[in-house]
Amino acid sequence: MQTYLKAGLAALVVALLSGPVLIPALRRLKFGQYIRQEGPKEHLAKAGTPTMGGAMFFLTIPAALVAGGQITAQGLLAAGLLLGLGLLGCADDYLKIKKRQSEGLTVRQKFLGQIILALLFALLAWRLRGGQIWLPFAQRYWEPGWLYFPLAVLVVMGAANGVNFTDGLDGLCAGVTFLVALTYLLLCESWRLPQLSWLAGGLAGSCLGFLFFNLHPARVFMGDTGALALGGGVAALALLSGTELLLPLLGLVYVLEVLSVILQVGYFRWTGGRRLFRMSPLHHHFELLGWSENRVSLLFWLITLICGLLFLRLTL
Repeated sequence: MQTYLKAGLAALVVALLSGPVLIPALRRLKFGQYIRQEGPKEHLAKAGTPTMGGAMFFLTIPAALVAGGQITAQGLLAAGLLLGLGLLGCADDYLKIKKRQSEGLTVRQKFLGQIILALLFALLAWRLRGGQIWLPFAQRYWEPGWLYFPLAVLVVMGAANGVNFTDGLDGLCAGVTFLVALTYLLLCESWRLPQLSWLAGGLAGSCLGFLFFNLHPARVFMGDTGALALGGGVAALALLSGTELLLPLLGLVYVLEVLSVILQVGYFRWTGGRRLFRMSPLHHHFELLGWSENRVSLLFWLITLICGLLFLRLTL
């Protein structure tokens, strides 16, 4: 059986088995989601839905690593970034629940944690494989020298926060990330990268298993625990495969979600209170236009599928 298949099946099975245990446990601990009052009114009914469901990734990814037989330096490094960012998100979620508000760690604390983890990952990745970056149109690798380190920080922070902003509707983030992982799975198999295909398969299996509990109406939310972990997994795949420059294409939905927030804040300040979107991140704008959650999710999944095909066209 192929590495990716073993890893993906292990992650899927662990997710499906852990969900019925994890969700009641989160409910007993009263780890319920806090809903912003200024958000879409339909979301107020979700208040109290168990959050921190992304904790299941702390089980699925190690299971995928072991099942895929990739307990190697690169395998452990990739898993380390995912789990490290997941723990950062876990701290953020816990503080939100404790304070009973939508803000946990400060922006400065979250960014500092992400930068430290990104630099540690970049240093170890540099020692393992160098800093080679694939140039799709030139069809060759480029060695950026010391520029690799700020680029790695940008990739990790961009992926982590992009996935996090995308996590706002039932099934949206897990579905988009499933397609991103599936695309990387095809790339890793084509480029013969078994040291990464286990992670792509594990991420795909984890997201698919989580979707079983997270499709509308969601029985659990992944929280920052899961969103930052998935972002770390996506960043690890990009950095260890050398496809950093193509990640904005594959993760176009992540990019649009982040840009919508940046543009909204900038426009609000520049105009003295006017809004560019009805609400940001972008998925909420569509909701306030009258779209259902499922319709928005399907649109963003379709965009990711098309971007995945373009990504593969440029790399295979």
